Amino acid sequence: MADHHRPGAPGLPATAYAVLGLLSFGRELTGYDLRKWSMNMRFFYWSPAQSQVYSELRRLLAQGYISERQETQRGSQTKRYYRITDTGVAALRAWLSRDEVDPPVIKHSVMLRLFFGHQADPEELHHALHGYLSWLREQRADLGEVGRGLLPDFRYPHLVAVWGQAYYAAETAAVEAVLAELDRLRPPAAGAPAPPGPQDH
Repeated sequence: MADHHRPGAPGLPATAYAVLGLLSFGRELTGYDLRKWSMNMRFFYWSPAQSQVYSELRRLLAQGYISERQETQRGSQTKRYYRITDTGVAALRAWLSRDEVDPPVIKHSVMLRLFFGHQADPEELHHALHGYLSWLREQRADLGEVGRGLLPDFRYPHLVAVWGQAYYAAETAAVEAVLAELDRLRPPAAGAPAPPGPQDH
């Protein structure tokens, strides 16, 4: 997703706002906690590496958008906890209140393969689409489980889960329709009788 900045708006990439947003639920979180929480956003936006989470935390800390508390654990290990500051809340709200909304960028590898299907083996295309169907069903099941765990504390993330369920259901229906069309494009198997023509009636 592109990150366009309005004059006067905080200049942060969208991933930094995602970390701010996770901290805006009011809990003090470690970098590891943030990584776990961010995995719930993999269904629609972001699945960061742990190193990316820490990179964004350093950026936000330097700009005063979050605070850090260190706690010494057994073995002299230091655990760092992060909390959003009032400045960070203001920056997040400024980003959320922008008038422009960037449309999603679709990079659909299965559609791309289908687009050049005239050069592909029909059976391989079917295999790719059926594999994608299996993935969609897994995503719907996982998202349903996540969505059930969001209530009653996280109402707005739950709405995103509802949206995601509808999205994956529509995508499943679209792939099934494409598979039906592919079946009609398939040449008849060797030795199979040809469909009757007008002269056969």
